[in-house]
Amino acid sequence: MILPLIAAVWLGVFATLVLFQIYRPAAKQPRWITAFELPPESIDGSSRQLLLVSILGLFLELLMIRWISSELTIFAYFKNFVLIACFLGFGLGAHLCRQPVNLGALLAPLVYFVLLIKTPWPELQTLVRNLTAMLGSSTEVDVWGVPNVTWNLEALGGLATTLAVAIPLFSLLSLMFIPLGQATARLLEQSRDGIKAYSINIVGSLVGVLLYTGLSLLYQPPAIWFVAGGAMLLVAFPARWQVRAAAVATTAICAVMVSLPDSNTSVREILIDTMDVGAGRTEWSPYQKLHWAATTYKGETVAYQLMTNDSWYQYVVNLSDSFIGNHQEMFGRIPPQANAYNMPYAFYPHPASVLVLGSGMGNDVAAALRNGARSVTAVEIDPLIIKLGRQLHPERPYADPRVSIVNDDARSYMQNAHDRFHLITFSLLDSHTTSSHFSNIRIDNYVYTREALTAARKLLTPDGVMVVKFQVDKPFIAGRLKDTLTEVFGAPPVQFSVDQSFNPSPGTFFVSGSPETIGAAMREPFLRNHVASHGAVKLDKAQITTDDWPFFYQHAPGLPSCVILISGVLIVVCWQVMKKTAVPITRISWPFFLLGAGFMLMESQIVSRMALLFGTTWLVNAITISGLLLLIVAANTLERAGVCLPTPVAYGGLLATLLMAYFVPTEALFSNSMAAKIGAAILVWCSPVFFASIIFIRSFAAVGFAGSALGSNLLGALVGGLMESLSLWMGLRALLLLALVVYSLAYFSRRSIGVPAPGVEAPA
Repeated sequence: MILPLIAAVWLGVFATLVLFQIYRPAAKQPRWITAFELPPESIDGSSRQLLLVSILGLFLELLMIRWISSELTIFAYFKNFVLIACFLGFGLGAHLCRQPVNLGALLAPLVYFVLLIKTPWPELQTLVRNLTAMLGSSTEVDVWGVPNVTWNLEALGGLATTLAVAIPLFSLLSLMFIPLGQATARLLEQSRDGIKAYSINIVGSLVGVLLYTGLSLLYQPPAIWFVAGGAMLLVAFPARWQVRAAAVATTAICAVMVSLPDSNTSVREILIDTMDVGAGRTEWSPYQKLHWAATTYKGETVAYQLMTNDSWYQYVVNLSDSFIGNHQEMFGRIPPQANAYNMPYAFYPHPASVLVLGSGMGNDVAAALRNGARSVTAVEIDPLIIKLGRQLHPERPYADPRVSIVNDDARSYMQNAHDRFHLITFSLLDSHTTSSHFSNIRIDNYVYTREALTAARKLLTPDGVMVVKFQVDKPFIAGRLKDTLTEVFGAPPVQFSVDQSFNPSPGTFFVSGSPETIGAAMREPFLRNHVASHGAVKLDKAQITTDDWPFFYQHAPGLPSCVILISGVLIVVCWQVMKKTAVPITRISWPFFLLGAGFMLMESQIVSRMALLFGTTWLVNAITISGLLLLIVAANTLERAGVCLPTPVAYGGLLATLLMAYFVPTEALFSNSMAAKIGAAILVWCSPVFFASIIFIRSFAAVGFAGSALGSNLLGALVGGLMESLSLWMGLRALLLLALVVYSLAYFSRRSIGVPAPGVEAPA
């Protein structure tokens, strides 16, 4: 692994140092670097170009966040890594808006990223795949397949390897967005109507969000993303033919490379040596990269295996009586009723109604039908997984008329459902996929909180049973589930494990509900003996997760060591990048810096709470971000129309609404009426954005829409992104108090903003 490590680090460092030369003051540039510069007249100050550049900027930002975070699972620990790099690049670009715009700084990092991630070199792909374990093995955050190890030379070596790859990766991500920041800031400075231009910038960002979201919802792969981005780049920037040719060549390289099959997605969870796994196929859902492959036994397809973001996820198996009878050698001595999918029905045989949360490709749904359920509600957040289940599951459970499929977040369904169920099964519901690049919330974080399990309990019939089945890899996860269910149900759950039987993820079971129903089931010899022999589940004490601190995979509130380490490294790298690009800290406008940090803290908190209220779906997050952008446009429109609140009143409104959002509990916003929920969410959670937008646009106008002010604001947003990780320690609501403090500092520093532009009220 030494050779691919040297190659990856050397190429990354070399590319970084070369691109730094572009931004060195008074440096004589080689001709092959200046060949990628845009002629000054190519940035013409038109509203059309500003719109196109804004669309391209947000589209590329979302592309890189989604693609790199899916391919490099190191970001399971630090979700905002790519976002912070983007903000650094945009911010530096705004500061450097009067220097030549060199598209080489955008194109070269793209080539490096695809070479690092997609080069068909098995040793290199193994290195990239192992970065997560190297970083996370010493932290108490549970991520698939990452063991805990003590600090030793091997752990330190792995950590050093991770940082050696991550530092040039972060630097190149930042450098990539400098040209877009330069172009955006220059177009804003050149505009005769700054407020209108800034509104166009926000509308372009909105279009970029919607365009990327649309491609994701249509299951389009990264090759299409890169082609779309390349096309927008060519349309947005008139350039020399050499630059356009380089852009076309880079787009083609990226599209071809990301279409190559991954050697590290070959599924190898095989229980019988004579089984074979096919090459499989990779597809992209709105949430994650999915890779599925057929497993054959003696020439017959007996199962399908599914991976998400290169981590093993699910075995799709046939457990029908006929299949088991014809393949008894595959199941060994374990009776069918002891299989993980059949075990819930030992507690409630032949239930009239079943709710399956996290139904995946249909294993638990098929089990419910086999065990006599008259109606099954299957809830699954990923539409592509549902589609694959329809196509591939051998028992065809999703085609059965007794099954109702709900494509929704499990927490959202629990919170809004009115039906009652005799049996509720949490079907190995776990994920390490983030729901948004503006927060650290993962798509299942709100499923295992005290409030969520309380909502699930309300869906049970009086004699109902709830089975939480989870792949417990660390004892603190088991302890957390046990204690949460004990608090919710008033009695400890029945807990046990199951044997592996043609299913690599048997899971650990926690059973709660009607004491009479569970007691009657436990009198049956089979179940009583099984629980007695498999009940030794290893437990560690862990704080119960709540809607305010929903970080299920973290042992205790606090900042994990890996987050502290990476944050420290990022701060050092940011400092060096600013130094190398000749943007000294003395050029930062601190009022704008504070406005950016406060807005980012506020925005991430809003996204998190909207996910709780409406569900952690990709569509909900896209709508939330779009709504926030529209609020900014509304504030700009009122300001441009002369409907001006005095600046102290705007600050007072901001602080009052932040306090309202802090003190109003989320439970108060739950309603059976969707219109009422939307209205309450806008009033309580989104109104601070309106006042913050008024403050920013007035301050921005006061300095003549200077690029350096925009750059300072974006660098502040970078720091706000780092501070968002404090929610892992303090909880989500505390971010509102942090935002309040930051905005208060901005208020007292506002007089240093500068001289007002003609006809514009100065901040007072």
